[in-house]
Amino acid sequence: MKVTGLLAAFAVIAVIGLLPTILGGQWIGIFISTTCFAFAAMGAGFMYSRLGMVSLAQVALMGLGGWVTLRLNHATDLPFEVNLLGGAVATAVLGMLLALPALRMRGLYLALVTLMVAGGLEVVFTAFQFPNGGAGFWGVGTSFSAPMRRPTIAPDDANYLRYCLAVLVLGFLLIEAHRRSAPGRAWALIRRSEAAALASGVNVTFYKTWAFGLSGLLAGAGGGLLAASLGLLDAATFRASESVLLFALVIVGGARFWYGAILTAFLYRVAPGLLNTWGVDADLALVFFGAALLHAVMTAPDGIAGQINDLLGKVRKEQTRDRA
Repeated sequence: MKVTGLLAAFAVIAVIGLLPTILGGQWIGIFISTTCFAFAAMGAGFMYSRLGMVSLAQVALMGLGGWVTLRLNHATDLPFEVNLLGGAVATAVLGMLLALPALRMRGLYLALVTLMVAGGLEVVFTAFQFPNGGAGFWGVGTSFSAPMRRPTIAPDDANYLRYCLAVLVLGFLLIEAHRRSAPGRAWALIRRSEAAALASGVNVTFYKTWAFGLSGLLAGAGGGLLAASLGLLDAATFRASESVLLFALVIVGGARFWYGAILTAFLYRVAPGLLNTWGVDADLALVFFGAALLHAVMTAPDGIAGQINDLLGKVRKEQTRDRA
């Protein structure tokens, strides 16, 4: 990501941060959810673009991060940021553990392994439910006690949206820091040729596991933020099919570009919200998503973000030609 790209990223997020002043309560909630799911899209896009690995468990990992964050919230008096970090780290650790049996697999087989992980987590969430302040390790009671605490600096929805956007910026910076350092160079070499990476002394197992952990960290942070947004979580939000849909939209949005994650989250959350506002069944969005995926696979492998980037490149060339 060049300096101009970073400035553009901050500009877009700053504009979104101004939205609470003009949006109604319902749309503020939708944009908070959009920001949370952008973390999962960021992780899936990062793994696919940097390593060519397909992860179909990102939404399920969000659920795990939300579960741990909720449990810490109800069981301790720790600050929100500590609970959020605990949920993100726990998800990162599980992501690295789940990576170990999948490291020898590629392509379809790796995707199936991660999909089975998502299915397993869906069963666990459904069977044990999410903590709601009840007693015991699982923290599930028959009566709802109190919603999850939000950060003290963002008690209302408008400020919480800005808070989530600030954390999202940190997520983008974390990815960019990895891309510019040794892990980024190792991942680029592994994607090009694992044999060449091994011959160059790159520890392929270590860097692949690191990638799974980083992806899990981002998903866990998104899940924790979503839990605080809603006050509680429901297992239906984290079905395995949602992970498949999110990855498909990552391809549509553009996995190679930072704003591809934002476009993915917009398609995932805002598009159904618009259909509902217009009185149309939100499930029809799946039809549009399928057509968009077909278009991306056939004519736009870099997704919508890639097409925008190409268009901007053509505009810059024309401006340069006119000046000459």
